[in-house]
Amino acid sequence: MIDRRIESTLRHRLSSVVPAAVLLGPRQVGKTTLARRVADSWPTGAVYLDMERPADRRRLDDADAYLRAQAPKLVVIDEIHRVPELFAILRGVIDDRRAQGQRFGHFLLLGSASLDLMQQSSESLAGRVTYLDMNPVDGPEAAAAGIEPDALWCRGGFPDSLLAHDDRGSYEWRLDFIRSYLERDVPMFAPRMPSQTLSRLWTMLAHLQGGLLNASQLAASLGVASPTVGRYIDLLADLQLVRRLQPWSANVGKRLVKTPKVYVRDSGIVHALLGLGDLDAVLGHPVVGASYEGFVLETLIGASPPNVSPHFYRTSDGSEIDLLLVQGERPIMAIEVKRSTAPAISRGFGLACDDLNVEQRWAVYPGTERFAVRQGTQAVGLVELAQRLAQAPS
Repeated sequence: MIDRRIESTLRHRLSSVVPAAVLLGPRQVGKTTLARRVADSWPTGAVYLDMERPADRRRLDDADAYLRAQAPKLVVIDEIHRVPELFAILRGVIDDRRAQGQRFGHFLLLGSASLDLMQQSSESLAGRVTYLDMNPVDGPEAAAAGIEPDALWCRGGFPDSLLAHDDRGSYEWRLDFIRSYLERDVPMFAPRMPSQTLSRLWTMLAHLQGGLLNASQLAASLGVASPTVGRYIDLLADLQLVRRLQPWSANVGKRLVKTPKVYVRDSGIVHALLGLGDLDAVLGHPVVGASYEGFVLETLIGASPPNVSPHFYRTSDGSEIDLLLVQGERPIMAIEVKRSTAPAISRGFGLACDDLNVEQRWAVYPGTERFAVRQGTQAVGLVELAQRLAQAPS
């Protein structure tokens, strides 16, 4: 099993911060494996319930009585979005446990759709719950497990894909994953949304990886209205399959791009949507640079402290920063991504950094040595920069 960095954070929050935690992430990202690992070593014992299993659903026919009877155990409820009516019951159970002196370690809730779950749980469990996003395996986690960076980039970070016996098995798993989402999750979360249209949109977004979101153009290609495309992308973003990276606006006296960029979040899913089954196929495809950029951005965003927000920056004259990390209202780090062992930094990157007065300037490339390049920028490997961000004070 690959050790996941989020495990220590989850244990800390459940044991000493709040009574309940919601672990959010796409299907097959490893939420259940992590939850079972936490449950197996929980000091007061634990019980695991999967809301996709009829037998476990029947245990909750009288949910209030059953959940109260489990004290002081940690109760893990998987696929919690299938039973939203539980949230109101959980509030009373948590408050009673607190009154009896058990302050922490009540519930661990797992779900796939972040927006719905956060809305439902925040209404009922305000002040009682913490939220954690679980992403696919990233660069530092793969490196610690002895997995080559190119294997992670090509196959993506979903554990079953990453650890498959060979490239063909990994590719076939990803195709099944895509089909499962379209056949199971889309009808569940958006029953009126045609899965075939969403499949075409998902593939289009893979072709446009890292490009500016042009809803009108996508709508024309799909034969739907622009607001409809927006709703489709909202769903993919809510399922944590797509990221809209927002532009950073600043008063710099220049015309700025104000349209978000859009990325399919897992590089392995990008490659599967485009029919690229192995590393050679990826390296020979026009998406190679944009795919690597998205791969790097996901790792760095995931490693950043919670008080840092990700953006990009682009002016109409071509000055651009691939990833701008902002703390409060202050840009603190600018990152350029180059799929080259000898990264050449553009003049536009330096001008953009000067516009925003950013001192920390990095060029992430597929190597491990750190060295100076032009425009006051340091070339650095992905794992080193991700570890640097993970260790930064929040």
